Amino acid sequence: MMKQLLRTAFCLLSGSALFACGPTKEPLTRQTLEAGFVTPPDSIQTSVYWYWMSNNLSKEGVVKDLQAMKKAGINRAFIGNIKDGRIPDGPVKVFSDEWWDILHTALKTAGELGIDIGIFNSPGWSQSGGPWVKPEQAMRYLASSETHVTGPQRLVAKLPQPNELFQDVKVIAYPAPKDAGVKMAARIVSQPQVAGIGNLTDGDATTSVVLPAAGTLTIDLTPPEPFTARALIVRPTIKPLEAACSLQVKEGDGYRTVSDFKIDRRSSESLTVGFDRAAPVVISIPATTASDFRLIVQNTGQESALNEIELSAAPRVERYSEKTLAKMYPAPLPYWQEYQWAAQPAVEDSALLISPASVVDISQYLASDGTLTWNVPEGEWVILRTGMTPTGTTNSPAPPEATGYETDKMSRPHIEAHFDNFIGQILERIPAKDRKAFKVVVEDSYETGGQNFTDDFLESFRKRYGYDPLPYLPAYYGYVVESPEASDRFLWDVRRLVADRVAYDYVAGLREKSHKYGLTTWLENYGHWGFPGEFLQYGGQSDEIGGEFWAEGDLGNIENRAAISCGHIYGKNKISAESFTSFQHEFERHPAVFKYRGDR
Repeated sequence: MMKQLLRTAFCLLSGSALFACGPTKEPLTRQTLEAGFVTPPDSIQTSVYWYWMSNNLSKEGVVKDLQAMKKAGINRAFIGNIKDGRIPDGPVKVFSDEWWDILHTALKTAGELGIDIGIFNSPGWSQSGGPWVKPEQAMRYLASSETHVTGPQRLVAKLPQPNELFQDVKVIAYPAPKDAGVKMAARIVSQPQVAGIGNLTDGDATTSVVLPAAGTLTIDLTPPEPFTARALIVRPTIKPLEAACSLQVKEGDGYRTVSDFKIDRRSSESLTVGFDRAAPVVISIPATTASDFRLIVQNTGQESALNEIELSAAPRVERYSEKTLAKMYPAPLPYWQEYQWAAQPAVEDSALLISPASVVDISQYLASDGTLTWNVPEGEWVILRTGMTPTGTTNSPAPPEATGYETDKMSRPHIEAHFDNFIGQILERIPAKDRKAFKVVVEDSYETGGQNFTDDFLESFRKRYGYDPLPYLPAYYGYVVESPEASDRFLWDVRRLVADRVAYDYVAGLREKSHKYGLTTWLENYGHWGFPGEFLQYGGQSDEIGGEFWAEGDLGNIENRAAISCGHIYGKNKISAESFTSFQHEFERHPAVFKYRGDR
C-alpha cells in the first residue's frame, strides 16, 4: 500500500509456534494459549520496517537503533531508504561513501546483536528500480503511430515515431475497414450551458470543457442527417473524474437508453494506475441510427473535465484501455469483478472488421531512421509502426539520487541486471564476515502499475497459446480484429501472459537470483492502484509473504486474506502482517483503537 509515512512495527508470526504443545502433544488449553502470548517462544519473530528517512542517518544512529531493537526484543529489521517530502533532507546521500560506510556498520552491528536484516530490493519501498535501469530495461508498453496510404504506389516515407524513447517491434499493414475513422459531425449544446462546449467535438485533444462539480450535464449531439454509431469514445483529461453516464437516442417524444456506464478515473494523474493517464473510455454499442444523441454525465466527485466526445461509425473494442492495462483500477482494493466486462455486441457487417488474414508484416522494409520503402497494394491501407516505450514508473518514494525507472517485470535478464546493480553491489562492497546478518531481499506491495509488452513478448505469446499474435496487434489500440469476441479473447490472453510472467519471471526470477547468494525473498503478495498480476500466483513464487492492516479503515481486509490464502495454497507456514500502518493523524490514536483493529 502507498505508505506515505514511516510505518510502524509489524509482526512475523509462525502459527505453529503459538500452538505447539511439545512432544507430548497435550491438548490446547486457554492456559497454554495465553502463555504463548505472555511469554512468546524464541521462534516468534518480531520485526520492523527500519526506514532511513530522507538521508538523515549516521553510524552512531544506526548502532543505537539496533541496540534499542535488541532491548525491545526485535530480532529482524528491513532497511528501506525512503524519501519523505515533509522531512528536511539529511546530508548522507544514498550511494555516497559515507552511506556505504553506515550500511557496513549497520550490517556488522546487527550480526553482533543477532538481528536479521532484510534490505528492500531498491531504494523506496516499491518496487524494483533505480538510476541504473536503462529505458530498454524498464517496464514498457506497446505504442504505435498510424499512417493511412492509398495504393498502388511505391511508398517512401518516414513513419512517425510515437515517442522519443521507442524501440521498434513490428510494422504491420492492413486494408482499411469500411467506415474506418468515420465519426459523427454534430451540433452540440448542453444543459446547463457550460463555456466552450464545442471543444468536445472539435477534434483537438488540447481543448477541454470543465464539468459542473457534483452535478448533471446533459449533452445533445445533433448530426445534419441520421448517423449510425457503433461506439462512443469519451476522452477525459488527467484530472480526477468519477461519473455515472448514459448514452441515449431520441425516439418519439422521449429518449431511449442505449448504454449506461461509469467513468472511474479517480487517480488519473498517477502512473501507478496506468501509463496512459488520459486514456479514452470506449463503449461499444449495437449499430444505432438516430438524428439526436444525448449523453448524460452525472459527475459524482470534484470539478473535472473532458477533452473530447466522439461517436464512431466503426466498431471499437470496449474498454480497450483497461483491457491492455493502459488504465487500471484507480483505488487500492480491486475486487474480482473490476476486470470483467460484458460481452460486446456483434458486428453485423464483416467489412467493418480487420481480417487477421489481411494483416501483413512489413517490418523488413523499415530503415533504421524510420523510413518505410514499400510497394503498397491497391486500395486504402493502414500502417501501424509499433514499438516499446517506457511506462515512466519509477522506484519510490526514494531520494532523487537513488530514483530511476522501474525494471521490466517480465524479463529475468533485466531483473538479474537490477539485482546486480543494487543488492549485488552490497554483496561486493561489504565483506562477507561483516554482512552475515543480511538474510532477506524485500519486495513490498506492488504499486508500479501495468505494462503490456517486453522484449520477447511475441515469441513467448506464440509458444504459450499456439497462435500468432501479430495480426491481432491492432486490438491494442481498440480496433476490432476478426470479431469483438476474438479481440477480447486475444486481449485476455495478453493479460494472462503478463500476469504469468510477472509471477514467474519477476518474483521467481528474483528469488532464484537471491538464492545463489544465500538470500531469501519476502513479499507482500498483492498490488494496489493497479496490479497486472494475480495475488496468489504472484505470492507463491516468493520464499515468504506478508499482508498488512492499517490502524483504521478497511485496508487489510483483502491483503491479509490474500496472504493467508497464498500460504495455504503454497505451503508457507510463516505469514507476516505489516501492522497498524497509519497516514496522517499518527499520534491521535489510543490503545483501545489499536486493540479493536488488531483483534479484527
